[in-house]
Amino acid sequence: MSNAKFIYQCCDCGKQYESTPELYLCPSCSAVNNPTTPPKGVFKTVYDYKSLSKSLNAKSLATSNYIDLLPLKSIDSLPPLRVGKTPLYTFKSIDGVKLPFNLLLKDDSQNPTFSFKDRASAVVSAYAKENGIDTIVAASTGNAGSSLAGICASQGQKAIIMVPKAAPLAKLTQIVMYGAKIIPVDGTYDNAFDLSIEATKEFGWYNRNTAFNPLTIEGKKTVSFEIFDQLDGKTPDMVFVPVGDGVIVSGVYKGFEDLLMLGLIERIPTIIAVQSAGSSNLIDNINSKEFSIKPSNTIADSISVDIPRNFYMAKQFIQNYKGETLAVSDEEIIQASAVLSRNTGIFAEPAAATAFAGMLAYKTRGLIKANSNCTVLLTGSGLKDLKAVSTLIQIPNPISPNIEELKKLF
Repeated sequence: MSNAKFIYQCCDCGKQYESTPELYLCPSCSAVNNPTTPPKGVFKTVYDYKSLSKSLNAKSLATSNYIDLLPLKSIDSLPPLRVGKTPLYTFKSIDGVKLPFNLLLKDDSQNPTFSFKDRASAVVSAYAKENGIDTIVAASTGNAGSSLAGICASQGQKAIIMVPKAAPLAKLTQIVMYGAKIIPVDGTYDNAFDLSIEATKEFGWYNRNTAFNPLTIEGKKTVSFEIFDQLDGKTPDMVFVPVGDGVIVSGVYKGFEDLLMLGLIERIPTIIAVQSAGSSNLIDNINSKEFSIKPSNTIADSISVDIPRNFYMAKQFIQNYKGETLAVSDEEIIQASAVLSRNTGIFAEPAAATAFAGMLAYKTRGLIKANSNCTVLLTGSGLKDLKAVSTLIQIPNPISPNIEELKKLF
């Protein structure tokens, strides 16, 4: 380990590099990348865990807002908005039936732009601020773009967001209202992603893209630190995570791995990577020798990805720590959103409901141990995509404003 606070380590070749704002992927491994397969050379951010373990404990880590395990010089560089520190709710029954396990819901829809993506945007924005960078670009299906736009607005930075033309209107509205430059792309998320990389090279903008900028995972890992804190220095038994490009699940793993490296926990929870069956290219290829793509077609737009950009890191985490994978149908996702809403008062977008659908599937199959702590990561608000649940909504016809008409309804 160098004298720097952190370094980058390639997930593929293991080579280490000093971090700079211009360095995104391992130069040697990324040289063989092509647009039809997941990229090689994605970096993991590594700290001096041996030295940190001598001074850090669970309490000091929390009270310092995790600054010792963030790629930042000062906590003051973070946005003024409250990012993270979201609630972990406990529910004991579903539809009136008592659960044999403890259901814990981590509600990240309570972040400033109503999604989990604010965790990554906050760290990327803070790092850019510390390095004198004022323009940040990102490709997004909606959440990452609206997140970056909102966070940059709070920091006085410029955001340029490239979105596929099919992105939900609510998310596009957020981007515009936050004052970002929005660029709709006539194509998929992958097309927008590739164009943003070209723009980074052409214009020198700082790039926030997940599975490209290593710091996005550093922001997302803070959810694991918070769960650890909220469980009084313990880890849950299971964590259900919605998966698209593999960055969120890698971030969850990275947070728990940091705690493991510091000796603050003894084991990594069983993490279940849940994908929509209509966009399951990550979990379908984990045990394959050659990567094959199935075109995505799912109602869960936030996790609709043809090429999971963080495939290789996610695969390593899942295999190294004996994680599990599961695909759920769009019908299961929408029904899970309804079950979640009416039982908890939390309205989640389809991508977030995917994780809850995974939990329901495990519950039905008897795969969740009695008395265990089962955490579900809810990553975004249902208000971001009202069209997705339109089939569930039936608004009654209006009645005359008199009591006799009201009695007829009851």
